[in-house]
Amino acid sequence: MRGFRILAAASAVALLALSASAQDMDDAAAPPPTDPDAAKFIAYSQPVIAFTHAEIVDGTGAAPRYDQTLIVKDGRIVALGAASRIRIPHGATIIDAHHKTLLPGFVMVHEHLFYPTGPIYAALPVSFARLYLAGGTTTARTGGSLEPYADINLANDIANGRAIGPDLDVTGPYLNGEANPFLQMHTLHGPDDAKKTVDFWADAGATSFKAYINITRAELKAAIDAAHAHGMKITGHLCSVTYREAADLGIDNLEHGFAVMTDFYPGKKPDVCPEHSQQAIADVDIDSPGVKSLIALLVNKHVALTSTLTVLETFTPGRPEAPEAALQLLLPDLRKDYETSWSNTATNPRTKPYTVILPKLMKLEKMFYDAGGTLLAGTDPTGFGGVIPGFAGKREIELLVEAGFTFPQALKIVTLNGAVFLGRDHNVGSLAVGKRADIVLIDGDPMRDAMALERMPYVFKNGIGYKSDTIFETFRGKVGLY
Repeated sequence: MRGFRILAAASAVALLALSASAQDMDDAAAPPPTDPDAAKFIAYSQPVIAFTHAEIVDGTGAAPRYDQTLIVKDGRIVALGAASRIRIPHGATIIDAHHKTLLPGFVMVHEHLFYPTGPIYAALPVSFARLYLAGGTTTARTGGSLEPYADINLANDIANGRAIGPDLDVTGPYLNGEANPFLQMHTLHGPDDAKKTVDFWADAGATSFKAYINITRAELKAAIDAAHAHGMKITGHLCSVTYREAADLGIDNLEHGFAVMTDFYPGKKPDVCPEHSQQAIADVDIDSPGVKSLIALLVNKHVALTSTLTVLETFTPGRPEAPEAALQLLLPDLRKDYETSWSNTATNPRTKPYTVILPKLMKLEKMFYDAGGTLLAGTDPTGFGGVIPGFAGKREIELLVEAGFTFPQALKIVTLNGAVFLGRDHNVGSLAVGKRADIVLIDGDPMRDAMALERMPYVFKNGIGYKSDTIFETFRGKVGLY
């Protein structure tokens, strides 16, 4: 399998930095996929394709436009407008999009190429890259890496057409401090180590960084300064450092919305991650002056937040189980583990606070957005499992709508906002003339039918249309292997 070759070859090429910047690769003409498996997934590869009479939700937050024609030529959008005004080029392949909706490819910024398999996480770069694409994600940032060489090599292969999947912004290995309980993570030993780690992985091909729960303020400051010196951004799933402290230190992004903030934990000690912080979140008064002050600080310092409602939903008693089609992808043992954990949320004392936390976090994300904050989105396939690429991206949009966002607003959060944050909005993130033809085709109208997103027969990347169901069928019962 291609995935095993990626991992086996990693040590030989790991120190080779990617030769082009993300913008250079965006602007370059995309090479046709040479992955030997790609042909069976491709439905459309013609140079000129016309989608006629479609509903367009363009990713900018604007209202839908109806009866539109969109023309793709050589992987780019070359025309978009009212069907009555757009001339279809001679010889174009025509896709009748009556009763269908075109969306931009998703730009998700908290994805992983691994999945919980017990005491450690299994690296699944081959299956996950393809499943993300099948679910509409055409650009992704990995929100922390446990196999950074594999992630970097895969990103390079995708950029050069040797593999199929979303374009990847690869976050380097987790930057975690002392009291690190994870076997697959390096433990930082002070600010100098934080700087050296960032410098090494920036040279090796990582394009962003992520601080983790036990990092100290001094280590975080060193990592922020080092990342910025390389022209890169740094995010954080924090605990030992508060959101206010991280914002003051210059962090660019904070993960999981407000779910992991420790700013309001009673007796919080500097540089120490407190225990049982879930209850502290459940007790937060979202209308308090302290919360409003924190939101204002984050907005004023241009710190983005990443919504990951998908993984938080899995901890919440009474929420729906992952869809059957998603669970069918898992190895039987992984499916059993997830279903057991999902059943146990009803009685697990650690998950009980989430019945209060999840709706509260939804309200906080909307408050942050309404205050002018930059809200991004990701799915984070960790936790108890059940957050499965190919399905979780659609679910994140559904949860944002449940949180009070309009569908166009929710779509912008998972498309254009992410593209702007990653510096790729000149090329992806919305449907517009001149941009790359990264297009999600929906059978139905998600403005009127909440379940329409689940009907996604084709995902186009660089103007090439992939068959979602064929990709899903290929990995039925195999996710967990590679």
